[in-house]
This record gives sequence, C-alpha cells and structure tokens, in this order.
Amino acid sequence: MKKAHTKSYIMKIDIFKMNRLFFIGVLLFISFDGNAQQVTEKDSSYANGYYVKRVKYFQSLPIQKSPVVFLGNSITEVGQWQDVTGIKNVINRGISGDNSFGVFYRLDDILIQKPRKIFLLIGVNDIKRGTPIEVIAKNYERIILKVQKNSPKTQLYLQSVLPVTEPVLASIYDNIRNPRIIALNALMKDLSIKYKLTYVDLFNDVFKDTNGQLIRSLTTDGLHLQPEAYVLWAEYLKKQKYL
Repeated sequence: MKKAHTKSYIMKIDIFKMNRLFFIGVLLFISFDGNAQQVTEKDSSYANGYYVKRVKYFQSLPIQKSPVVFLGNSITEVGQWQDVTGIKNVINRGISGDNSFGVFYRLDDILIQKPRKIFLLIGVNDIKRGTPIEVIAKNYERIILKVQKNSPKTQLYLQSVLPVTEPVLASIYDNIRNPRIIALNALMKDLSIKYKLTYVDLFNDVFKDTNGQLIRSLTTDGLHLQPEAYVLWAEYLKKQKYL
C-alpha cells in the first residue's frame, strides 16, 4: 500500500508539472493588446544583435524636446530625414529588420521625449516572416493605444506599407507580395478611422507604376529605396500638409 501511495503521489506531481508547463506555454504564445483581446503570434522575434545595438545607441543620445520622429525598419533607417524634410528637430528611429513587435517594445524610449509627431511605417518584415496581417494590425492597435495613453498630444501618422517591385525581389522576399501589402494597408486605414488618426497613403502614383508595382527606378532591389525616393516621400508629406 505504501508503494501504491507513493506512485499515486508522484503521478499527481507529474500532472501538476505538465499543467504548469502547458499554462506557461499558453502565456508565451498569447499576446494581449490594450483591450485585453487575445492574439496568436507567429515569429514575433525581434531582439537580434543589430536591434539591441541600435536601441542602446538611441538610448545614449540626448533626449530631444518634442521631436518629429520617423519610426520603422530599414526603409526608415536609410532615410536622411533632416535633409529631405528641411526640419532640424527630426529624429530617425528606424532599425533594419525590425517588425511590428519590435516597434511596440521599444516605444517607451520614444514616447519619453513627447514627440510632436510620429510617422510610423512598419509591417513588411512581418509579411516577410509569414505573420498574418490580422496579427500585424493588432500590433498596430497596441502601438496606437500606447501612444495615446503615454503621449496623448503626439500626432501619430500611420504610413501605409510601400509597394514592391515583385519581378526583381530576391527569393528571401517570396512572402512579400503587393496583394498582401494592400490587405494590410486596408486594415491600417480602418484603424486610422477608428482612432481618428491620419492615414498616409504611400501606395500611390508617386511610388507605383501602372501595374501597381514600385517604380523600378526608385528601388535598389524591389523593396528598398533609392535616395531620390526619399525626396519624393518628403515632398508628398509636405504637399498633404503632414509636415
């Protein structure tokens, strides 16, 4: 009887451990937005070596007063925003390879400066990884809610994902296709209406050709931009009176 009792006790411990591990696994696989809605994440990793170094670099810089922030991935990082906008108080917070998860988790360092404006462009790396557009949109909503809560006077501009030139994209970008970008942009536009934000449509005739592709002369590889594209970008923002 003693052995049977011991065996039963061990089984109870094992079941408890299994339940605990399952619970932890569920927590790791579930994301909660500001409305406590559940979202299943897919490939949410973001904190690679370059991301960490870039964040540390940003944290080492002096805090500016009410800057205009360009926030995003490599497409944002490459932009010489002070040059093309002619605005001195512009800061570049682009990180190559970043995704919507990474932007959300480094947002505090930006909001502490109480930006006057944030021009956000993110999502193409999420698409590259196969993240469902609904998950990307949910991350956008988390970002919106965080900005509105922590820096309510900041004007947040949701910039659409730019078109790509599909025929010249490398195989690593196989998931990135214009119909997926258009679908994400539609969800982003819905969020801008819901939260009364400005939606900046960059999937327009300034950047796309008659076939709906990113104009070949404006891109280096079908995804990333030539310097002159940033001049057009800034001119468009000024024409729309966003800057």
